[in-house]
Amino acid sequence: MKDRFSITTYSVQSILGLIDHGDIAIPEIQRPFVWDSTKVRDLMDSLYHGYPTGYLITWKNPDVKIKGGGTAEGKTVLIDGQQRVTAMMAALAGLPVLNDDYESKRIKIAFNPLYDGDDTPFAVLTPFIDKDPAWISDISVLFAPDFSSFKFITDYIAANEGCNPDAVSSRIDDLKAIAARQLGCIAVDADCTIDEVTEIFIRINSKGAVLSQADFAMSKIAADEEHGGNMLRKAIDYYCHLAVKPEFWETVRAHDREFMASEYADKVEWLRNDRDDIYDPDYNDVLRVAFMHMFSRGKLADLVALLSGRDFEARDYKSEIADRSFQKLHDGVVRFMSKSNFQDFTAALRSAGFVSSSIISSKGAVNFAYNLYLTLREDSTIPATDVKRWVQRWYVMSVLTGRYSGSSESIMDRDIRRIAEQGFIPFYKEVTASRLSDTFWEVELPQNLVTTSVRTGAWMVYVASQARAADNTLFTNGFKVADIIGNVGDIHHIFPKGYLRDEINAPQRLYNQVANYTFLEKRINIAIGKKSPKEYFGIARDAITSEDGYFGDIADLRTLRSNLEANCIPEGIFEMEAADYEDFLAQRRQLMAKKIEQYFKNL
Repeated sequence: MKDRFSITTYSVQSILGLIDHGDIAIPEIQRPFVWDSTKVRDLMDSLYHGYPTGYLITWKNPDVKIKGGGTAEGKTVLIDGQQRVTAMMAALAGLPVLNDDYESKRIKIAFNPLYDGDDTPFAVLTPFIDKDPAWISDISVLFAPDFSSFKFITDYIAANEGCNPDAVSSRIDDLKAIAARQLGCIAVDADCTIDEVTEIFIRINSKGAVLSQADFAMSKIAADEEHGGNMLRKAIDYYCHLAVKPEFWETVRAHDREFMASEYADKVEWLRNDRDDIYDPDYNDVLRVAFMHMFSRGKLADLVALLSGRDFEARDYKSEIADRSFQKLHDGVVRFMSKSNFQDFTAALRSAGFVSSSIISSKGAVNFAYNLYLTLREDSTIPATDVKRWVQRWYVMSVLTGRYSGSSESIMDRDIRRIAEQGFIPFYKEVTASRLSDTFWEVELPQNLVTTSVRTGAWMVYVASQARAADNTLFTNGFKVADIIGNVGDIHHIFPKGYLRDEINAPQRLYNQVANYTFLEKRINIAIGKKSPKEYFGIARDAITSEDGYFGDIADLRTLRSNLEANCIPEGIFEMEAADYEDFLAQRRQLMAKKIEQYFKNL
């Protein structure tokens, strides 16, 4: 069998030269540098002492056939080792890197030729070190083309009276020898598929890291100067960063004139005033939605192939396919970024009751729902006024059934194709008839509520159903569940955990069942303490009847019963004690399932 990669070695100086001349693309140098300064120092120390620093891994993009004949050579992309190479460029070449706020900063590594050998001779530059003549404040000066060793060493010795000139000269020579240190480089064949490259990466990478398809795609996009890939990549990065930190806009505006002059600036600026965190996408989300929407495919590995010009039928690579693919991806990203599209979609989630990011866990379900929203907006068979309702139904169905957990790409790919073939509504009816049968509502859904996890789909949809119905929290008449969903401290136990531990020695897995949870004001929870349900529900009922004060603010029995029904509390709660706990859980799961079913069918 033919080897899928080759191994060679390059000096540090050669690697930096290949990158400087564009022979190896390292687009991530224009994204935030994730290493802290001490890691850069440690890398310099390893290179200085000749310790191994791990392999670099490159992958050559396939050669592409050009219109009219001829072939364009694919660019070699660094797919593992970006942080190490960026650290070397920062410390040795003196190039600035971007911090988390996308600000260009220098990382200066200092070197002490007089160190005693017990510790590293390198340090991250500080004001104190900068004033100490024993330290070379910035080692990058030694690697500059016009560096003069004789003058530098002479000046250093003069500034450090009594030092050993031979030792100083020897150690500075050792430092400069870093440029000649050999780095292993694994070059993966151009005809390897993305999956094969990923498998090679995982097997070689000692940390067992996973190389994501989105990372591949972002590297491919950023390395393609012909199609404006780097600016597109930057727009995606900025959009995602702004979604989390709107104040970042001022940094972009002040420091990136090139981006501000691009078409993308106007498309992301609206995020400067956005404070909604229901759906804060990362670059993986942007790429997936844009790809699904514009290419009608679900497997992100196909995006990298298409951007490379892959002709899946002819099994070769063509420039016109790469041209079309970049244009389609550009259009998809722009539609994703659109203020009207994004806000209308998140409004659909919010109006369905998903008013907090705390009850949105499946990015796969959200991403597919956004793709569906963009697709249905262009479907002439579906009235524009109905689009959000269909998106809500599909999203809730996919969350309840865990449709996009596990091998989600394959399922997304199949769903996209089926929707294209059948039309959305016929396919929706087919899926819901199959997955949301009577058996699901009566048996499977209650079983899904046998869990302690508040991140399970059934619980989150239940909470969304309460938010959409504007339900009040337990024992209150105006304090809405929707207002406190994001505050975990307001989820309390109907059968108090202290009570269950004292009475039946209940373990955590039993008293922390989600069917034992309800939203409750802290003052009420404190007043309830370790009381049994029979006792404190009885206090609430009797206080209303006798008009005595109590921990709640419901003033009549009709409102109390309505409140209990909204919170899925069984009617027999007034007589329940520890021995009834398991029966209580079973009854409440059925009530919660009924509430979810009614909620879904009313969307």
